[in-house]
Amino acid sequence: MENLTIADQPPPPAQRGGGPAQPQPPAQLPPQMFTTAAQLLDLTDKKLMVALRDGRKLIGVLRSWDQFANLVLQSTVERIFATTTEGTATTPATGLYADVHHGVFLVRGENVLLLGEIDLDKDDDPPPGYELGDVKEVKRIAEERKVAEKARDKARGKKLAKIGFEGENMGDLLL
Repeated sequence: MENLTIADQPPPPAQRGGGPAQPQPPAQLPPQMFTTAAQLLDLTDKKLMVALRDGRKLIGVLRSWDQFANLVLQSTVERIFATTTEGTATTPATGLYADVHHGVFLVRGENVLLLGEIDLDKDDDPPPGYELGDVKEVKRIAEERKVAEKARDKARGKKLAKIGFEGENMGDLLL
């Protein structure tokens, strides 16, 4: 299979027996360059992991989609991760995870950050470095971590503003 790009010229028509060249069919993009929502056709009825823009991770079976990449997931589980220790160069991070069952879930296409097919052979294995934990405990730890990160980012933004850098919306005037 050739590696083609959009800029490549089509091959010249083949001459047979010295006669006139056969008409070429209209040029088409190779399948690798097919990047519309229709590419989801291959993923229909397969188990997917969908990462959303707000940081949530959903696991479910893709049942339907439309031209805007809005997705309908069935048997959807939201997987929540909470890191309990930071990783170092010699020891990996450890943490807890919990699954919250949602059933049928509609995801607006603009909120999808990443999606991929789940390897069904490894589906039942826990994520490396994580153990299954109680949903309430994992949510509590994850929320505490999110609040701490927000405070750290706010302090970092203030330090940057003092030395002349502007962060998001720091240059806007409130009237």
